[in-house]
Amino acid sequence: MKFSVSSNELNKGLSAVIGAVPSKATLPILETILFESEDGRLKLTATDLEISIIEYLQADIEVEGAVAIPARRLLETLRQLPNIPVFFDVDDRKNINFRTDKGSYKLVGDDADEFPEVPSLEDGTTISTTADLIHKAVDKTLFAVSNDDLRPAMMGVYFQIGTEDSKFVATDGHRLVKYTNREITADKEVDFIVPDKALSLIQKTILSDDCDLTVTNDHARFKSGNTIVITRLINEQYPNYDSVIPRDNDKYLTISKEQMLSTVRRVAIFSSTTTRQIRLQLDKDKLTIRAEDLDMSSEAKETIDCEYSNDGMEIGFNAKYLGDVLNNIDEEEVTFEFSTPNRAGIVKPSSEDDQEEILMLVMPVMLNSYA
Repeated sequence: MKFSVSSNELNKGLSAVIGAVPSKATLPILETILFESEDGRLKLTATDLEISIIEYLQADIEVEGAVAIPARRLLETLRQLPNIPVFFDVDDRKNINFRTDKGSYKLVGDDADEFPEVPSLEDGTTISTTADLIHKAVDKTLFAVSNDDLRPAMMGVYFQIGTEDSKFVATDGHRLVKYTNREITADKEVDFIVPDKALSLIQKTILSDDCDLTVTNDHARFKSGNTIVITRLINEQYPNYDSVIPRDNDKYLTISKEQMLSTVRRVAIFSSTTTRQIRLQLDKDKLTIRAEDLDMSSEAKETIDCEYSNDGMEIGFNAKYLGDVLNNIDEEEVTFEFSTPNRAGIVKPSSEDDQEEILMLVMPVMLNSYA
């Protein structure tokens, strides 16, 4: 195999696929990136057997072929080069010689036949959408994904692609977010769970305008521009999230998001480092947020204006979870829906776009009794 390529282009391509190269590989071949010539272009593939990333680059292919090249040493070398042509020459024994006008380098590669086969997904269901819409759905949900190995279904975002709209759901048992988008649709309904690591890589690598999402029983493929991300799905039953969303809320509070978020963050500094508990006291047109740490003899209290006209109520939350929810709403004002202190609070933007809806839920915590 013999080819030449711009160091900048190759650096970008390697940076795109390196996320699928495991830091501690169970098989040595997984520490390599597969270089292949295909239709006059250079195809790079990396995999950890769960996630595969493919990137296509423009290159001058002199002799076609394929070889698996050690990933990190090559990438670290290229990162130190200016934007200059790099010439690669691979012999039959997989000795890789590459040179620039600055110098020459040698690596030993592996046989391309040893590289794991990447799923093709030719028989899958394809949904045509855009990278921006996928990014938005992931942005709104990824923060609430669980990291509990004992509940694998919750370690990803639940995609419910429908014929009129699509829902994206994440929960860790303490908070839940359901994002609905009416621009992402399919000819038939399909639902699946995408692992959080794959979604994080998609956020970094899928950057072009159009994005085709193809799904089979076991895998999902996100294809955009010159980049393809393929991930194994989480084959578990997602919990019935609708059953935990309270429907009979009769207390509504509307408040400035930024003002409440900054207040929660300040007051939380004085909360217990163990529980992170803060308490919200709802009164007519005012909200008092309090916290205390008995071990450190510290406490804080702030009162801010809001719109609230129902009976007074006090409810406790974990400050981190409440802050995360507020931080992931884009609108200037948010509306809380409450029923009783022991039932979840619902958080929504006060106004929403016709094409999307977002509902977030935060579970309350039992309040300690202090005056």
